[in-house]
Amino acid sequence: MMPSWGLVATVKAPEAKVLAWAAHHLSIGAAHLWLYFDDPEDPAHAALQGYTRITATLCDARYWANKNRHDRHQNRQARNARDAYGRARTDWLGHIDVDEFIQADRPLAEILAEVPADRMVVKLEPFEAMHDPMLPDDIYTAREFRGALTHDVWRYRTPALGPYKRVIRDGFLSHTVGKVLFRTGIRGLAPRLHSVMLNGERLPAGDWCREARLLHFHAQDRAAWLAALPYRLTRGAYQFRPALQQFLSMATPDEIDAFYRRTQVLPVDVSEQLQEFGRVVVADLDLRNKVQAMQGEKA
Repeated sequence: MMPSWGLVATVKAPEAKVLAWAAHHLSIGAAHLWLYFDDPEDPAHAALQGYTRITATLCDARYWANKNRHDRHQNRQARNARDAYGRARTDWLGHIDVDEFIQADRPLAEILAEVPADRMVVKLEPFEAMHDPMLPDDIYTAREFRGALTHDVWRYRTPALGPYKRVIRDGFLSHTVGKVLFRTGIRGLAPRLHSVMLNGERLPAGDWCREARLLHFHAQDRAAWLAALPYRLTRGAYQFRPALQQFLSMATPDEIDAFYRRTQVLPVDVSEQLQEFGRVVVADLDLRNKVQAMQGEKA
């Protein structure tokens, strides 16, 4: 029997995006999804009712009554992941965000079935969605996803990033550490955002899983990226990227526009070259059709 797997996410996003995230992962074999709505009045919560493979939880006063509600959303995410871990009946669980989509070369259950019995964690490498204004809207819209510009493709930093190669040396705006899938039912295991702890010690995750990856829709929507920029610079991911934080904090609107167009749009020739090295993944997620199919299965 193939192992089962599920995902947990703390969400605060438009209904269409929440549905897209759920529909995609159900379509590729997730046995169960646990979604925690950070806004206790989130209307998207109602749209997730009636699905046998989805548990949707409102993080309201009742939910937090016997728990410590942290001010930082990262801490709330970790707390919700631990709650789902205690309830999970799948063999594996992953903790990812609503703008992150797992993509695999074959069924994820087959990949997990081949993980050695003594290995508790599988690490998924992130690939950031690139901006493509020519694509039709698909809720989350992108077709090309660029991975970190590692040393074996260092010479492509200039073609890909131009004068901004020192601002984002590896080509990433967001996290480069990826996310993990982990076995369930292990006493003392506690999920975090990018890793897991076992009895207070961080578990090593090993090398990247080469047959599955994390497609991250971080900056492919230019308007949304600009709207989120103040938060990311002060409290979000960019506070941990000093060069990026400094540049974007001091840049004029025109300079930010030039930076975005140069680093978040892939030239065709660069894309083709990076595909050869596995640094660009091409994927058509077909999210609107997946949402439609999921809604047809509603109990």
